[in-house]
Amino acid sequence: MAKKQSSAQKRHRQSEERRLKNKSVKSSVRTSAKKFLLLAQKSGRDSSEITNAEIALKDMIKKIDTAAQKGIIKKNTAARKKSRMQRFFNTVKAAH
Repeated sequence: MAKKQSSAQKRHRQSEERRLKNKSVKSSVRTSAKKFLLLAQKSGRDSSEITNAEIALKDMIKKIDTAAQKGIIKKNTAARKKSRMQRFFNTVKAAH
């Protein structure tokens, strides 16, 4: 007969799984933000780089919204990050 698992052990296992999943989502948000910033900073040369930066911005916004919806990051934090990145993109696009 199988040994019964205590509820504390189960909670520990569940929290560990959640922690790893949340860590992965936060990491992907940070990675997409870095990717966008890199593309936006070097997009001064031609319009194709600006479109690449715009695609990266949309991808980053999607990941931030998903993380906020899942409760991994707070909604105000998500809004602040999106706003700052959008403002940065607008200044880069205007300078072009």
